[in-house]
Amino acid sequence: MQYSSKLLGKKIREISKLDIPTKEKIYLLVERFLQLATEKPELIDYFLRVFLSNREVFKEGCEGFLCVGDVVTELAIFLEEGAKKGDLRQQDFFTAFVTIMGPLGGIVFLHGENVLPYDLLSYSNEIAENIWRALKSD
Repeated sequence: MQYSSKLLGKKIREISKLDIPTKEKIYLLVERFLQLATEKPELIDYFLRVFLSNREVFKEGCEGFLCVGDVVTELAIFLEEGAKKGDLRQQDFFTAFVTIMGPLGGIVFLHGENVLPYDLLSYSNEIAENIWRALKSD
């Protein structure tokens, strides 16, 4: 679990450091997440199917966001920097967090269930646009 979190956290940090508009960063974040889910499905699948569904197994040493701290921290920084630039609305972290992770987790779950009619990456731009529209400042 911590390996997955560190890997995703590193990818988010790399995107955050890029000197590109926040909108492009969101598109890149979605694309990289979906690429990782395609290339290493066991990492994302483990998180979705085991960690989230069986939290009681991970109580010892994984309270709260402890085992996924890298992802949470890097997304918090990502969102804060976007808000400081005026690109993203100032809002509650958890609301913004689920606005990003909900669609990503949902589409990867559907992919894992083999119900999507198209390749997982083909959904990247539309999901990114939805996330951008939900988070952008007015």
